[in-house]
Amino acid sequence: MKETFTEGLEISMDNLYKTGAFLTCGNENKANTMTISWGSVGYIWRRPIFMALVRETRYTKEFLDSGDNYTISIPFKGSMKSSLTICGTKSGRDVDKEKEANIKFLPSKSVSSPIVHGCNKYYECKIMFKQEMDLDNIDPEIKDKFYGEGESKHVLYFAEILESYTK
Repeated sequence: MKETFTEGLEISMDNLYKTGAFLTCGNENKANTMTISWGSVGYIWRRPIFMALVRETRYTKEFLDSGDNYTISIPFKGSMKSSLTICGTKSGRDVDKEKEANIKFLPSKSVSSPIVHGCNKYYECKIMFKQEMDLDNIDPEIKDKFYGEGESKHVLYFAEILESYTK
């Protein structure tokens, strides 16, 4: 029986915000991953959705904008902490993250973007809508805390969850 997108959601979101997850995009020839700890799972347009936030300056954004999908790979219980740290602090423009972070990309089931081997929960997502944040419409406290001088804003990527599974 196919796993629904809500199965294991509590533990997945708990691990996302406490230790992070890998957002990966690209294909079997060239892919990039980055660490995220902000994201949301919901139901919009009669579809299960994962919404990811990616700053305008990130190398991963170039992959997202040239493709139409991404994967989310979530390790549980602090596993892969050093890999998440590397993928959250180094740019794929400058280093081979697969080698540097000691991770391995594997083919996904339904999209061109690979998954990160060794994680516990996976979402394979097709981008349905993207929107650059308008900082004039954000709560001033959040703006001051996360979008101060020199900080780039985020683009929100709403993507239909095509596959959701646990390994």
